[in-house]
This record gives sequence, C-alpha cells and structure tokens, in this order.
Amino acid sequence: MTGRTRKEAEEKYEEYLKYASAEGALAHFSSTVGIDFSQYDLDEPLTYQKTDAMASMLEAFTRDSSQVWTLRKIFDKGLGARNPPLIGSAEEIADELQSWVEEAGVDGFNISRVVTPETLEDFVDLVVPILQERGIYKREYAEGTLREKLFGQGQSLLPDTHPGASYRNLGEKLDAAE
Repeated sequence: MTGRTRKEAEEKYEEYLKYASAEGALAHFSSTVGIDFSQYDLDEPLTYQKTDAMASMLEAFTRDSSQVWTLRKIFDKGLGARNPPLIGSAEEIADELQSWVEEAGVDGFNISRVVTPETLEDFVDLVVPILQERGIYKREYAEGTLREKLFGQGQSLLPDTHPGASYRNLGEKLDAAE
C-alpha cells in the first residue's frame, strides 16, 4: 500500500480496512486453495489437503511452516492476504523491495492489489519510476517473443518434438479428415 507519503499510505490502508470482512477473506482464501472453509472453526488448526487449486499457499501455512496457522491468524494479518502488506511512501516501498533484491537475490515481484485498479496504479505511477531510476526495474523489453528469449532467435514455434506441436494446423487436419 503506497502513497506519496507514509501518512497517505496509512490513511488508504485504514480506509480499505473499513470495507474488509472476515467473510470476504474466507471466500477469497477458500477459492484460492480450493477448500470450502465456511464450515470450519476460525481457530481450528489448518491441515494440508490435496486440491487442484494453489497448493503452494496451503503448503506454506501447513507443511512448510513451523507455527500452527488458523484461519483467524491468517485473516488478522490484514485484508485477507497471505503476506502482510507493505505500507509506506513510494520511497519506503522501493527501499524495501530493493533490499529484497540486494539481500536475497530476488529477481521479480508478484504485486497483489487490494483495490482495483487504484493500488496497482499507485504502484506503477509511484514506485516503479523509483525502481527504474535505481536500475532495479527495467525500462523496456528486449525484442522477440518469450519463446525466442527462452530458446533463441528463430524459435517462434514449439520444436516438433514438443507435444503441443501436434496441434499445429489443427483446422487443416480436421478439414482433411472430413
């Protein structure tokens, strides 16, 4: 959560908290991990269950954590997010992210939005320019598709050995089969 000043960021956070609800956080968390927690007690310890949803989040609170997590402990972190929000001026947020790059070798950030589009716009308009000035966030992208960047120029298609390559020209193959 950022603003031009720490005070502005804190005021935004307090405003957003007024609209947060345990029910909303529960619905969001349930949909993320693929478990309907509406029938669970908020103080019941979480246990790992295999689902087709975001396993890493549930693992972080169960298998990978040294502490016992409950729904209440998660929701008390604020606004129903997995991690506590960073709250501060754009400079303070940039300082924190820069420390992650320098101390832990982080090479990218997953930015969570609280209110759409405002919190994302605040980050892009206020924090990104500071990170760019510091050389931590790119100003432009190299030419080419992601596949070309990963596998080299001239690799605009999947290699013929890739399972996905069998779907090339599928329309033509279906027409020929008729």
